[in-house]
Amino acid sequence: MRKPRDIDSELKTLEAKAKSLKERRVRQLGELVIATGADALDAEMLAGALLGAVATKDAGAKEGWRKAGASFFQGKARKPAPRSEREPDGALPFDRGAASA
Repeated sequence: MRKPRDIDSELKTLEAKAKSLKERRVRQLGELVIATGADALDAEMLAGALLGAVATKDAGAKEGWRKAGASFFQGKARKPAPRSEREPDGALPFDRGAASA
């Protein structure tokens, strides 16, 4: 006779794994922002740029961005913003007393 499945336990395990994957995704997005030098931008500008990228219908522009991204991940274009354009001492612009997300 087969042992009955503990559906509740399996569901909790899957929910924990989903939460872990979401946290990992958010962390990786933050790391990507920092690695590209986009952490020098204020949050409104970064959000606006991302919204513009999502809203654009220009296939040529999207392909150009895709190629630039592929090049970045292959290590050919890893040039973050110069230190002078960043926050002093490498501090993130969101560290000014704002609660972390």
